[in-house]
Amino acid sequence: MNRAVAVARMQLINKWTFLGIPAVIIGGSFLFSLVIFALIPSSVGVKYSGAGQAVMWYFFGLGIQSLTLSFPFSQGLSVSRRNFFLGTVGLFTVLASAISALYVVSGIVEKATNGWGLQGRMFAISWVADRSWFVQWFFYFVLMMFLFLLGFWAATVYKRWQATGVLVMSLSFAVLVVAAIALITWQGWWPAVGAWLITLTPLSLGTLAFAFVLILGIAAFTTLRRATP
Repeated sequence: MNRAVAVARMQLINKWTFLGIPAVIIGGSFLFSLVIFALIPSSVGVKYSGAGQAVMWYFFGLGIQSLTLSFPFSQGLSVSRRNFFLGTVGLFTVLASAISALYVVSGIVEKATNGWGLQGRMFAISWVADRSWFVQWFFYFVLMMFLFLLGFWAATVYKRWQATGVLVMSLSFAVLVVAAIALITWQGWWPAVGAWLITLTPLSLGTLAFAFVLILGIAAFTTLRRATP
């Protein structure tokens, strides 16, 4: 455990990449949204901004960078792949938890102040913000961890099989998507699929995404065990 914590500290050598840029993304998107809210007439009603999700997508890039920037260095220090994985994933689990909590609190303040006095909605998106605080936190947390582990796994695939592995992985995913679409169309399942999508809630979607998080975590660790620096 101590070695895993040491790996987390090693990752934080890149404070600007892993802490500074997410803070700038959140702060910048918030300020830009406020300016846009102020420019839109109040007669429009509630004004929604999708800028709040920007930092969540950055977690995909963090997953890639956390491996490519630190893994070769860690191997030079004789850090085991297990400890590298536990320390890195543990660090970003804490980071995702903190940002998710920030989103929940910001959403509560946003609703209490009538959208910062501008009828704006950046954090308190109704589909999620109408749920309990835990469901909101869980939804944001799982989404960020899913994107992080997706990027982390993609980077491990590159380290293990280079560009050929990434190409094969991408093509395989594309084939699966096309095959699924073809099967649904052939069987006439689109009405049922649409009805199922409508019934999804933040909790049910988050639970489904959590299953993918576990799968990605297992796949990433399995691939990392044979990856070379």
